[in-house]
Amino acid sequence: MPARTPAPFDLASLQNALPKIFDQAQTTAANHQKNFVALYKLQSEAAAISEPVQNGKSLKLTGERAFEDIFHDMLLRVLPLKKGTTVADRIVKFTAGYTKFITEKNMEDRKKNDIDEDEDTTSERFLSHLVNFLLKGCTAKDKVVRFRVIQCIADTITHLGEIDEDLYASLRSALLDRLRDKEPTVRMQAVIALTKLSYSEDPSELEDGEPTILDTILDAMAHDVSADVRRAALTTLPPNPQILPALLARSRDVDATIRKLVYTNVLEKFCLPTDRAGATTVGFTHPRALTIAQREMIVRNGLGDREESVKAAARNLLGAWVDVVRSDGSKKEETVKSEGIIEDMVAFLKLFDLTEDTIAEDALSNVLQVRMDIYEHMEFEEDYWAAITPERAFLARVFIEKCIEKNDAHKIDATLPITTMAAFRIQDAYNALVKHVEEDAARVTAAEFAGANDEDERARREEARLDQEFAIGELLRLALHLDYGDEIGRRKMFQLVQGMLSQDVLPEALLARCLDVLRVLSPSEQDLIRVVVEVVHELRDPGEPEADGVKDDIDDTETEMGSPRRPQRVAHLPKPVAEMSPEEKARMDAVDLRCLALCIGMLERVHGTFEENSTLEGILGELIIPAVKRREMALREKGLVSLGLCCLIARRMALSSFQLFLSQVQSAPEVLKIRVLQIIFDILMVHEGAFLGPGSPNGEKIIEFMLQLLDAEEQDRVQALLVIGISKLMLSGLVTDERVLQTLVLVFISPETATNHELRQCLSYFFPVYSYSSVANQQRMRKIFVPLYESLTKAYHEWDGDEDMVTPTQVTLMFVEWTDPLRAAAAAKGLRKDSEKDPIHLDLATDIVKALFSVDYDKEDKKALCQMLGKLFLPDEVDDDKVRVLKLLVTNLRSRRPPRDTAGKNALVKFDAALSKKYERQLENFSEDEFRKLEELRELFEFLDDIIPDFDEEDEPPKKGRKRRSLSVATETTTSAATSGGRSPSPRGGKSKAKYVYIQLLRAKMLY
Repeated sequence: MPARTPAPFDLASLQNALPKIFDQAQTTAANHQKNFVALYKLQSEAAAISEPVQNGKSLKLTGERAFEDIFHDMLLRVLPLKKGTTVADRIVKFTAGYTKFITEKNMEDRKKNDIDEDEDTTSERFLSHLVNFLLKGCTAKDKVVRFRVIQCIADTITHLGEIDEDLYASLRSALLDRLRDKEPTVRMQAVIALTKLSYSEDPSELEDGEPTILDTILDAMAHDVSADVRRAALTTLPPNPQILPALLARSRDVDATIRKLVYTNVLEKFCLPTDRAGATTVGFTHPRALTIAQREMIVRNGLGDREESVKAAARNLLGAWVDVVRSDGSKKEETVKSEGIIEDMVAFLKLFDLTEDTIAEDALSNVLQVRMDIYEHMEFEEDYWAAITPERAFLARVFIEKCIEKNDAHKIDATLPITTMAAFRIQDAYNALVKHVEEDAARVTAAEFAGANDEDERARREEARLDQEFAIGELLRLALHLDYGDEIGRRKMFQLVQGMLSQDVLPEALLARCLDVLRVLSPSEQDLIRVVVEVVHELRDPGEPEADGVKDDIDDTETEMGSPRRPQRVAHLPKPVAEMSPEEKARMDAVDLRCLALCIGMLERVHGTFEENSTLEGILGELIIPAVKRREMALREKGLVSLGLCCLIARRMALSSFQLFLSQVQSAPEVLKIRVLQIIFDILMVHEGAFLGPGSPNGEKIIEFMLQLLDAEEQDRVQALLVIGISKLMLSGLVTDERVLQTLVLVFISPETATNHELRQCLSYFFPVYSYSSVANQQRMRKIFVPLYESLTKAYHEWDGDEDMVTPTQVTLMFVEWTDPLRAAAAAKGLRKDSEKDPIHLDLATDIVKALFSVDYDKEDKKALCQMLGKLFLPDEVDDDKVRVLKLLVTNLRSRRPPRDTAGKNALVKFDAALSKKYERQLENFSEDEFRKLEELRELFEFLDDIIPDFDEEDEPPKKGRKRRSLSVATETTTSAATSGGRSPSPRGGKSKAKYVYIQLLRAKMLY
């Protein structure tokens, strides 16, 4: 029987076959693979049908075109469906899967049939037509269509294979345009598509100055307003060391999810290479592949984040770093042991600069918190202390402090070294440091004699010396937690620390550490002061020279206070300065600097009064006062700091020395001025009653001095310190002068402080805290608003500087927030009662309406005030007279001095209506004639009667752009009876003319 000939393929059958396949594909993704095969079979059969054209010279691909038209028609049906529609998502996924399927089939057919590379295939033509079809929808008006089109392109772009240059250029251009689409969902899909397209881009083929796709995506990741777009860029960018700085910058993103993804999906994910078969054993985010600055930034941003989820991600990353930080970069798998843990932790600490802030300490502490396996297996055997390095000393100190924080007595007993042994280890380390310093001095002398200068060797030895100092410092910090119940160990440690302080070779950085240990060992403050005074006398009058280093013998003699007694020395009269050689003078100055540093450290640890410690009298007269009188800056600075610390514990001394500190501020250089100002503010805070308390004769003079100093100051650091100090005085209630508050507001909004970030950050925190801390503070903010607003508006119109200036509208919004009683109640967290009854905004509205009667305000300024009225909080319960006074003022304003612009007029009408509706009961029987009879309202009605209606006043011509006037405009103002004067900062000498003019304008407007 002959074989049956198959019937020829009917293109009309595609009209039914393709919809059935797409119907199955939208139902579930489980049948997609089966439908790929069925769809590919239909496509192949349809592609076999063609028609000859041009007398048989070419073919018309009738079958292919019919298949593509129906396929496009099926795809068109899902493009209008919104994001999240499941059936549409499945069809998009099906389309992307089919492009991958036919691309793989195309590669197999080319290899099998040996098709020429220049010859197009059915699959390639289909994909080309599909992309061109989708590109037409990139500019659709419907945002949903644009989203679905870009989504299809993003899903299919990796499976397109090779496409011609023109199509690539069109695709690239369309996607870059969609990156600027107004819809975040479209931009997000464009980022995903461009990321995949960036792999095939050759930067050398671009025109000069044209950004690459990668640069465009990085810009979107940094600046796009949508968190979804930034997140898409962060998660889809190719892992590349070149983009690492941009990725790390997202650890400070405003969105917490993005900050977390930096640690989980970038830093931890690519810590090891994704291709384990590659030559490298570390990923591009491996800690050893990062710079020390990048590692510290990662730790600082992660552990300092306000979101707990981001902190947890950062802790997990640090725990992973411990596992991969080995020299070979591999992740350890075996069970951890004590020796291995210590080596891993030492390697981990080498990733950081141990002396840089507390970054390394925070990192280690969090590793011990998140990795309990490390915490439990950490042990310090006796041989651990034999060879102390900076990392090992740091590890031991932080671990012991962590045990103390956890109150883990068992771990503390197991890890703390014996006191005597710790003292000998510190002594050995210190003697090694002394030897190192002596060798360095000998090398310098020999090098100068020989004329040699090996900078590399000198730098290496300097680094080694710093490491020794750091290790000793960590051991001294650890010594604070030792068990000093062992009397022998306690006496040994006391002798050791006292001996170290007595030697000028001890680095100044270790003085504070030694004094901390000495304070723990001393039974009382008097004993601590006595020991330090003896050391100071010994340094200034050394007597017979002693051998360098610290001796091992222990003196058995003991004082009544329980501290070892120092042997008596024979005092020698100091040599007159006139008889000293320059070398002897330099030596004496160096000794005085060391003694002053000791005194500063001691005084910082004294909490008693000066009168209770009579031993300090000698140091004050012999060392501190002469140092204050010296011309040398270093000696005078330390002398002033020492005198300031004495004043903190001596009230009489503070009163007598305060004028000295004020006089030092006037002509001192920046560094000394900062220290003196710190002393002044500390004295004012400690002895508040003596200087700024009620009835203080000098309180007004001190405030005037502070304001004048803030007016004239040029240096940003000094100005910031002044603002911080004044803010503290105001927060503590020591300063209540409204002029000071008004000056701070003007400094805050001044354009010349825009670059002083420390000052701006301080005041942006201060104003809400100050306002919400008490009702009286909010009332002060209310009282300063009208005079401040008047001076600000006039300066704003006359301002002609380059810096942007805060607009009057922005100032009104700030004061609405600062004087809001509901915000204050929320900030106080229940401590402030009946805030909903607080009439402060009603009083502020009265002040504003009175100010609106003034003809000096510009039309835009009046509009800002009228719009401010609508943002004020009107309490439910309020005094009837206050409501009626405000209603009377608003009514007269609308009839006599209405705003000239429509927006301001509408805002005033709206506020009047809200007032009438809110207080309908209080205003029900309101009569102006009855109010005129009240004696307490006589001044109010006199004020209203003096108002001249301005119906004939011509509107001002509209202004373009920023409102500016000539600097020759008169500064004389006619202020309403409700306003009062204020103060503004004066110009900062040496600054630009524009900045000078701004402050001068404010000063001219506000008099007090």
